[in-house]
Amino acid sequence: MLRLVLPKGSLEKATMQLFADADLAITRASDVDYKASIDDPNVNEVRILRPQEIGRYVADGMFDIGITARDWIEETASDVVTLGQLNYSKATPQPTNIVVAVAADSPWTSVRDLPDGVRVQTEYVGLTRRFFEANGVNADISLSYGATEAKIPEIADAVVELTETGRALRAAGLKVIDTILVSYTELIANPTAYADPAKRKSMEQLHVLLSGALEARGRVLVKLNVEEANLQAVIALLPALKSPTVSKLYGEDGFAVETVISKSGINTLIPALKDAGATGIIELPISKIVA
Repeated sequence: MLRLVLPKGSLEKATMQLFADADLAITRASDVDYKASIDDPNVNEVRILRPQEIGRYVADGMFDIGITARDWIEETASDVVTLGQLNYSKATPQPTNIVVAVAADSPWTSVRDLPDGVRVQTEYVGLTRRFFEANGVNADISLSYGATEAKIPEIADAVVELTETGRALRAAGLKVIDTILVSYTELIANPTAYADPAKRKSMEQLHVLLSGALEARGRVLVKLNVEEANLQAVIALLPALKSPTVSKLYGEDGFAVETVISKSGINTLIPALKDAGATGIIELPISKIVA
């Protein structure tokens, strides 16, 4: 049986939705409860904690499996097994970047340009220190408790900050001069627990369900009938995830076609399929896609 830890805070809502989509609904007494249960017989304990702590707790064996972001795994230098990326975040499926930023009018163009003694503010003190040392810069690194981008130039000469688009940094009059880390949300495991065959099997099954739910997002199943004379014209219109399935209709001179496609553009695809000779067109939602 697995002990699972999930992130509280900015990733919390998206994580709960992902588990619900994977038919692994998380139940708790209230939105502020740190203990929960899950509809999975392989998981007997669920906690919801800050993502900054999760890597260390999983590495230390307090939990067998958890979800957190790569930036916090690196910041805490946590020894964990990565089962795979879960490409989602609080707003977009894009990764976040941990970057070094300075004033937009600064002559510095990379971290190696920064002088010894440069003042750096960041939430990622350990990660920043290791990066600057690796690049030969002796920096004065201080912990920032927020509003980090606002601390240049009075409090800091440079900041190390998390960003998805860089918009907030540009709005603060800053420019990015280096990227320390590209960070995705990850499913991680304790190395000792992962070495246990039974626990590893349960972890892999959980990963399959979560990945399948993510793969299905933005996709639909389209089913239709078409006469043989129009089959190739219809097939040519289908931007399939894989080759479409084509079956001969029983007792009729025609075929049944089904395929998984992106929901984007479905409003123009369906009329085009009808114009090409398709009939009985059905669009169906998909919960999971497991390769």
